[in-house]
Amino acid sequence: MKCQVCGCMDSKVIDSRPTDDGNSIRRRRECTGCGRRFTTYEKVELSPLFVVKRDGRREPFDSQKIKNGILHASNQLPISMQQIDEIVARVEQKAYATIDGEVATEKIGDLVMEELKQLNDVAYVRFAAVYRKFTDLETFMQELQKLVNENTNLSKKE
Repeated sequence: MKCQVCGCMDSKVIDSRPTDDGNSIRRRRECTGCGRRFTTYEKVELSPLFVVKRDGRREPFDSQKIKNGILHASNQLPISMQQIDEIVARVEQKAYATIDGEVATEKIGDLVMEELKQLNDVAYVRFAAVYRKFTDLETFMQELQKLVNENTNLSKKE
């Protein structure tokens, strides 16, 4: 690892530990040339994942699109950035778990909706309205009624 201070190409690892999310390794290094310390992160290089769109097109997976959709759906709701980042990480992990390197947009949307349903009903309905392309009030009301019924059934079980 090249030292940013003196340009020396040799360093030694002083400390190594996993990051909080467990997806990378944090390493403290010391330059053998100038003695300065610096931190590096090592992360597994993932195979490319492609998203299959509804019209059959394929494009590279972009977790930022998921985050943007959740941010839009959770606007002005009591949902923290940490909660959003955790949802994105779980959805991304499940998407990369596909064997063939491709995942349908429908699957990604379903995963996000599952997460939002557990977190906040309003964010769930907002996301579902865009994702499922509600075009009329009747379809929207059907989704709301389904959510109300599920919540009622959960309340009865507790």
